[in-house]
Amino acid sequence: MTAPFTTYTPGGEQPTTPKNVPHKGGAANPSAAALAAQFPGAVLRTDVVWGETTCFVEKSRLHDLVQWLHDDPAQSYEYLSDVTAVEYRDLSQAMEVVWHLRSIKHRRFLRLKVTLAKGAALEVQSVWDIYKGADWLERETFDMFGIKFEGHPDLRRILLWESFQEGFPLRKDFPLRGRFSRSQQLSNALAANPEARYSMEELSIADAFEELPLDMRARLTGGEPRTGE
Repeated sequence: MTAPFTTYTPGGEQPTTPKNVPHKGGAANPSAAALAAQFPGAVLRTDVVWGETTCFVEKSRLHDLVQWLHDDPAQSYEYLSDVTAVEYRDLSQAMEVVWHLRSIKHRRFLRLKVTLAKGAALEVQSVWDIYKGADWLERETFDMFGIKFEGHPDLRRILLWESFQEGFPLRKDFPLRGRFSRSQQLSNALAANPEARYSMEELSIADAFEELPLDMRARLTGGEPRTGE
């Protein structure tokens, strides 16, 4: 029988539920200062809201920062809990790509953000090579917001079908009723071949391979490892 599980507590203190947490300000996650010291100029701003620390970082340095947070024993952010994005109705405000990192060992939470200016390319580096869990998280952000993750091995829609032509549903410019009329939406749905969403093994049975997009067909026949569905 294995030994009883022991909770790791930095400094030896017992974990407690924070009380009377201020809306803004308060003590920042110590990883924020360590990150700024390790990568001078890469951390543009640090905010503490409701006890949670957010670091706005340089887009070009994102991958290096995340790699260090993951690998450094004093940080040990071994868990990527989410990748998402935020777009504001204010047309002058930049879109934000968001990463939620957790250090289970040190009981810490850190939020990283990269801003994408209006009119700029919606592209950031993938962290799939650091966290394999980023695979579907980045695909969902791509599907809903249209943000491309450079270096992702299998970036394609995950909630909507690949031939979906109405845009990206979580963008602020997406109409509630969709971009097409109800009749057009129905026509597109009836024309779509659901068999085209199956795996390569199922496609050999369903015989729908020829109806897949060209890039997917090339990917499936190129011998690359499949990381998605």
